Amino acid sequence: MATKKSAAKKSASKKAPAKKAVKKTAKKAVKKAVKKATKKATKKAAKKSSGRRYSPAAGKSVEREMKAMKKGQLKSGRSGRKVTNPKQAIAIGLSEARKAGKKVPRPKK
Repeated sequence: MATKKSAAKKSASKKAPAKKAVKKTAKKAVKKAVKKATKKATKKAAKKSSGRRYSPAAGKSVEREMKAMKKGQLKSGRSGRKVTNPKQAIAIGLSEARKAGKKVPRPKK
């Protein structure tokens, strides 16, 4: 009986170092990920320019299109149907501002 207990203790002691090794590698991975994330954040902060993303004139054109949509006067380009979706009205306003040369970021692809 004493041999079974000692065998159980030996097997338990063998497993413990493996768990420690896993914990160490996990900690290293976490540290690496945190370091990478902070590096990205600092790069983004340095890259980001100060000031407005959209010019006030671009905001006015979007506002004008939203009002037209709410009145029911805004029509889509090709089909000529009434625009009922606010997102579509915003897109129309921004595209008109782009055509007029106002400060508006490029559309996402």
